[in-house]
Amino acid sequence: MSLGASKAETSKVEISYAQVEQAATRLLGVAHCTPVLTSRTVDSLTGAEVFFKAENFQRTGSFKFRGAYNALASLGRVDRGRGVLAFSSGNHAQGVALAGKILGIQTAIVMPKDAPTAKLAATQGYGAEILLYERSEFQQLELQRAIATERDNCIIPPFDHPDVIAGQGTSAQEFFAVVPDLDLLLVCCGGGGLLSGCAIVAQALAPQCRVIGVEPAAADDATRSFRAKILQTNPTVPQTICDGARTPQLGELTFPIVMRLVHDMVTVSDAEVLATLQMLAERMKLVVEPTAALAAAAVLQGKVAVAGKRVGVMISGGNVDLARLWGEISLSALD
Repeated sequence: MSLGASKAETSKVEISYAQVEQAATRLLGVAHCTPVLTSRTVDSLTGAEVFFKAENFQRTGSFKFRGAYNALASLGRVDRGRGVLAFSSGNHAQGVALAGKILGIQTAIVMPKDAPTAKLAATQGYGAEILLYERSEFQQLELQRAIATERDNCIIPPFDHPDVIAGQGTSAQEFFAVVPDLDLLLVCCGGGGLLSGCAIVAQALAPQCRVIGVEPAAADDATRSFRAKILQTNPTVPQTICDGARTPQLGELTFPIVMRLVHDMVTVSDAEVLATLQMLAERMKLVVEPTAALAAAAVLQGKVAVAGKRVGVMISGGNVDLARLWGEISLSALD
């Protein structure tokens, strides 16, 4: 489904590398500088030198803490006093909740009832108020408007916000500090916040590096948008194990950044994600959630030509519901 917004009609808000540098200053000593990992097995299988930025070791278990903390830390005194409202299936929720706890800002998170149990529990554990809704009964944007009308909270969206995008970009800034000469950087894509932040940093620090976004095949709105050069949407909630990528569309800020700075988009199936999760666990001992394995799946399942190249892979998080994932793996084995 096309929304009819062309590249020329999208937001003119510019997000610069200077804003990423400012975010890095705010996050210094607060966010973890996560490790870059390698695997001789992966290199042998792909014929490439592959480097994994392990954001599953970030605070709250994902890159989302970076953008959430940067956004909350950028609020003025009045807005901090209003409290913060966020909508999230889990990782942004946890990032906002912990950032609010650190900064002394009250947080409320609207989460779908089918969000992973581990993410719900962690968000509540960080002290946020949880407001649950049924995906099948509400459109998220309509629900957001209704709740925002009732409450005077400051809304921090999960991806379509300048400070969130700049904060996510600090993960790539750290990556290029360790491996400055990457040929390719693969990044998972839901709403495009991480992908946009990484693309901004790559343009500034490593213009030779091609940035490639990766989506689930069942939630390919960004890939369709990239090909058509017109914003596309998912008319219904995508049915994929990658819960962090079940977004309806790219945002007003992220769509033009993806169009301008991302070099390609590819998709992988849920079965390919499951195979990659198993490989990462067995060979690299990494606990990774399905969405976080999208970029790795594109490399390991041959969706991108990587032989002879130096390849960066963003592992975006590790907040996996192990009971649910084990059920998915068991079902896939029966297919």
